[in-house]
Amino acid sequence: MILILGIGGSLQVGFQGSMITYTSVHIKEFINETWLERFGHSVHPATLTFLWSSMVSIFGLGGLLGAMSSGCLAARYGKKNCFLGSNVLLLASAFLSGFSKMARSVELILMGRFLCGVSTGVCVLLHPQYLGEVSPRKLRGFTNSTASVFWSLGKVLGQVMGQRELLGSETLWPLLLAFSGVTALVPLLSLPFFPESPPHLFLHKGDEEGCVKAMKAFWGEGVHQAELDDLRKERVALKSAQHKSVLELVKEPSLRWQLYMLLVLVVTTQLSGIQAIYSYTFEVLQTAGFHLNLIPYLALGVSLCELLSTVLCSFIIERSGRKVLLWAGYALMGTMLAVITLALSLQPWFSWMPYCSLSLIFCFVFVFGMGPAGATASVRMEIFDQSSRASAFVIGGVLSWAGVFVIGMVFPLIVENFRHFSFLIFMGALYTSGFLIYFFLPETKRKSILEIQEEFEKLNFKKKQIPVLETQLTKDHEFCTKL
Repeated sequence: MILILGIGGSLQVGFQGSMITYTSVHIKEFINETWLERFGHSVHPATLTFLWSSMVSIFGLGGLLGAMSSGCLAARYGKKNCFLGSNVLLLASAFLSGFSKMARSVELILMGRFLCGVSTGVCVLLHPQYLGEVSPRKLRGFTNSTASVFWSLGKVLGQVMGQRELLGSETLWPLLLAFSGVTALVPLLSLPFFPESPPHLFLHKGDEEGCVKAMKAFWGEGVHQAELDDLRKERVALKSAQHKSVLELVKEPSLRWQLYMLLVLVVTTQLSGIQAIYSYTFEVLQTAGFHLNLIPYLALGVSLCELLSTVLCSFIIERSGRKVLLWAGYALMGTMLAVITLALSLQPWFSWMPYCSLSLIFCFVFVFGMGPAGATASVRMEIFDQSSRASAFVIGGVLSWAGVFVIGMVFPLIVENFRHFSFLIFMGALYTSGFLIYFFLPETKRKSILEIQEEFEKLNFKKKQIPVLETQLTKDHEFCTKL
């Protein structure tokens, strides 16, 4: 399930984000050629820029739409069926994009990118939810952290496949756009043979027998009494609570601090500076005097560093816990951004400083993968129960896709005005988030959802605990006196 959901889920985000860079030159040439064939003259530079930016941004628009609809679709049809349907959509998008050059149609690329965004927006939210629900408690952190592994693997795969020696050439770029269809076949051909998640069968369908069969299918033969008892307790706690909508989730007092922590995690991911670091990699390498032909391969090395660190994170997360990986990772990343800013400022003065900057970039990416990248995926799934998880992921997904759009629009202006000092903005965000995580996020390692909720209740009902307790004691005392 880790492989199936990873290939059909978060791998697509990383792949689409890195792959599109390598097709930019060829797609722009294709737009100019088709424009010349249709209208008899070359496309205006402003129009070309608008069409190209539309192809890039329409993926995010589709992702936002997919994220907004994932919650209600999962509640109505189940996570397994939604995942399969989304990969059918991904297969259709690959077909449209792959035949765009043959059909001499720019519109097919736009349609394919939009459908790919919708599919990815749904799958990237269902991936950690489904995977977390089919995992036993002792392996839940490990399996959830693999979502970031496949995200990083997608980045590397997009960069490798995008090299001009493979599919990044002038003739093969449509196959690069259509490669996602190959990955979509993996879940489409294998996932139908797996059952729905045990919590979905037990809590939503009331099928205890099917739940036990699903547990044995995923975890092997044996008595899985602890997990079954946890589900029974959760069903009692949720006896009168159906699937919560986004609005109901926002209004629910018992989930207030869970939402606060979700917002901190999502916003910090966007303001961590990881995208800024990737943007600055090419500039640092050019300043260091590396040949232009070598820079794509060195940039690939940065992505491989992130992939290695996320793999290592999946092996240590069950020992170290989620909380320490988050706050310590944020603190280290913030400190490294301060040092990177200093190194970039000193580059004109020392010939060896660009190499120091490059080393710091590798360290920053490594720390990101070892800590926040893997732990964020796990915590987002673990702090919400079955009735609120889908809507919580909708909120997180919408904020993530909106953040991608906003950062993409605002960051170039920030860089233009502040240059490398723009890293200091991200440093402040990282230190602030590390402080909040350290003091307010309970550790979720190897705890049931009810145990985690008890920890959050100390924050959600902090002011109400004493009065409620005193009232209860008074009632009990009066009752005993009357007897």
